[in-house]
Amino acid sequence: MTFHQSSCIKISDTKICPHCTAPTLIKNGFTANQKQQFYCKTCTKRCIDFYTSEGCRKEINANIITLIKEGMGIRSIARVLGISTSTLLKRIVFISKGVQSPPISSGQIYEVDEMRTFLRHKGKVIWIVYALDRINKNVISFAVGSRTKKTLNQVIKTVILSNPKRIYTDGLIHYKFLIHNTIHKVTRFGTNRIERKNLSLRTQLKRLNRRSICFSKSLLVLNAVLRIYFWL
Repeated sequence: MTFHQSSCIKISDTKICPHCTAPTLIKNGFTANQKQQFYCKTCTKRCIDFYTSEGCRKEINANIITLIKEGMGIRSIARVLGISTSTLLKRIVFISKGVQSPPISSGQIYEVDEMRTFLRHKGKVIWIVYALDRINKNVISFAVGSRTKKTLNQVIKTVILSNPKRIYTDGLIHYKFLIHNTIHKVTRFGTNRIERKNLSLRTQLKRLNRRSICFSKSLLVLNAVLRIYFWL
């Protein structure tokens, strides 16, 4: 998906393509709202003289990231930025595709926990499983799905590959089959830090709040929001 962030640049009487900066634009009809459209003979992309949609502003992605981390919901962000909810959802998914998970150091101590939320309606429970580096408090991996070995193992495999010193979890029995007992620890205060992170998540992401009418309607968007929150 390509988002046009600038319009045609005019130097003297020659229009410059905003995509490849070549002066090879020719008129190419009109858009649905009767704006003059141009076609670039060099890069074969199209553009128009000017864009009136707020979604085309260069700073829109940075604003979306900031408002997501401030705990605003989808409709609230769309209302503040003056864009449609469908445009906002496309942008969130687009931003998340460029987010890379952080590098993992070997020999660290990790905490793994699950957080309960909902998907599509309050009758469908879904779980967010993630691993937290105890020293720097960074989330190194997460997965969203049912509370089964398959979902848990998506996170555990990443942690195991880093050759961890110890992994602290709660008393969920599935972990005993996924983590070797030499590095697996279940103690009273072993998951204090990740439990505190759970509280931050519920406070800062509106869709995860308790006793709220807000919840995620799309697994794709939920994953995208978490990638942005954890790694941007």
